[in-house]
Amino acid sequence: MANLNKVQLIGRLTRDPEIKTFSNGGKVANIGFAVNNRRKNKETGQWEDVPVWVDLKAFNRESGRKLADLVEQNLRKGQQVYFEGHLVLEEWTGKEDGKKQSKMVVYVDEMQFLEKREGGAGGMTQATQSVPAQTPESGDGKVEEVPF
Repeated sequence: MANLNKVQLIGRLTRDPEIKTFSNGGKVANIGFAVNNRRKNKETGQWEDVPVWVDLKAFNRESGRKLADLVEQNLRKGQQVYFEGHLVLEEWTGKEDGKKQSKMVVYVDEMQFLEKREGGAGGMTQATQSVPAQTPESGDGKVEEVPF
C-alpha cells in the first residue's frame, strides 16, 4: 500500500514568525498561517472565504537549507507565501495537568516568497540549485535532493 504525506499551501502569515534556538545550535521558526476555503452562504447565496488556521515549522538543517534563517530574515505578518511540507502529529504531556495533548503541524520542506519584500528587493523564487536536505524527525540517514 502506497503512502503520501505532502501539503501545498498558499496563504498569508497571521503573525511574525517566532524563532527558537536550541542549545545544540539548531533553530526552528514557528509560523502562524491562514488559507481560505470558499463556500456558498446558504442564506445569501454569495460565495465567501472561510479561513483555515495552520501551524507550520521551518527548521535549519545540518546539511542543506537553513529554512528557519530564511523565514526569520524575510517573512513578516501579512505576507503571502507558498509552502510545501508534510504533516506531523506532535504529542506532549501537559505541564500543569499531566494530560496527553497533540496537534497536527506542517513541517516545511519548500517555500517560495510570492510578494516583493519591503525595501525594494524582488520576490524570491525557487533557484535551480539543489542541495541535500533531511527531515529533522526522520533520523534514518536518508537524504533527498530538494530545490533551493
